[in-house]
Amino acid sequence: MNRVGVIRCLAAAVLFGASAPAASSLVDDMPVLVLAGLLYIGAGLAVLPAVARRPPTSVALAAEWRSAAVAVVVGGAVGPALLVAGLARSSAASASILLNLELVATVAFAATLFREHLGRRLLTGSALVVAGGVVLAWEPGAEATLGALFIAGACAAWGLDNGVTARIEQLAPGHVVLAKGVVAGSANLLLGWLVAGNLDVAARGDVVAALVIGAVGYGLSITLWVKGARDLGAARGQLIFATAPFIGAAIAWIALGESVEVDQLVAIGLCGVGVAVSLDSAHEHRHEHEPLRHDHEHRHDDGHHDHRHAEGVDGRHSHPHTHAAVIHSHPHVPDLHHRHDHGVV
Repeated sequence: MNRVGVIRCLAAAVLFGASAPAASSLVDDMPVLVLAGLLYIGAGLAVLPAVARRPPTSVALAAEWRSAAVAVVVGGAVGPALLVAGLARSSAASASILLNLELVATVAFAATLFREHLGRRLLTGSALVVAGGVVLAWEPGAEATLGALFIAGACAAWGLDNGVTARIEQLAPGHVVLAKGVVAGSANLLLGWLVAGNLDVAARGDVVAALVIGAVGYGLSITLWVKGARDLGAARGQLIFATAPFIGAAIAWIALGESVEVDQLVAIGLCGVGVAVSLDSAHEHRHEHEPLRHDHEHRHDDGHHDHRHAEGVDGRHSHPHTHAAVIHSHPHVPDLHHRHDHGVV
């Protein structure tokens, strides 16, 4: 599996996992939805300088606007709205358990709608990570309600969003993150206003803190995940990112001095084994690459990028480039270059 992609998705999980304990210190000072809105707006502000330096081209927008619109609307507006409806009708424990369905939804969409090759190792790893989430959040006696259906719907929306976002080739990750930050931030702030009745809920310092946490824990994290998912495929990228709650628990032990529980250790163990199993899930067969032109970060020693630069560019870089048709065989995962159909997962 692409090592850079794994590192990026793990780094995204660490940043997102760390944002939960950090944001928890602000929960008592503002409504949850307002806090969520500020976090997403912070994400958009974090990538704004990069987008200003390299705005999307008209060609890229023409090629990707439909996919980007689906990702932004489904993941940035529909998902949060369904989650809010679910949280209003479910216990915290039930909601925590059900949020693991995002991984299930991502894997399901990857296998069916987007035809990613999964294999037994990835499916086993996903099951272990979901089991870890259930152990971490389980509360005996919690009953399923209408809220569960709303939360499941939110996870389905984010699963579709993950699959669509991982396949966007012409727009830079920052472009996608900015759009999601603006839409999700506005949507959550509007929902917060509707629920709380006003937005005069926080001191200026709390607002700044929320924006900073959002910039790092959401903006940088989502950017890294998008890059990693392009290297690994949506299912593998989301499996690694699903370690975020467990990373957050470990940070809470260290930074906040919270007590270590046995169920937390068991959950982290299951999650670790699940990720380890999935790391060796590449497959090899003879496959054909059609002629392709796209824009993504790459280097010239990975077997697919043999074009030349007059200025002698070295290392990882990004620019529009063309791939010629080729037929070969090598181990691979469903990255941007290997989206061919296998018929079965």
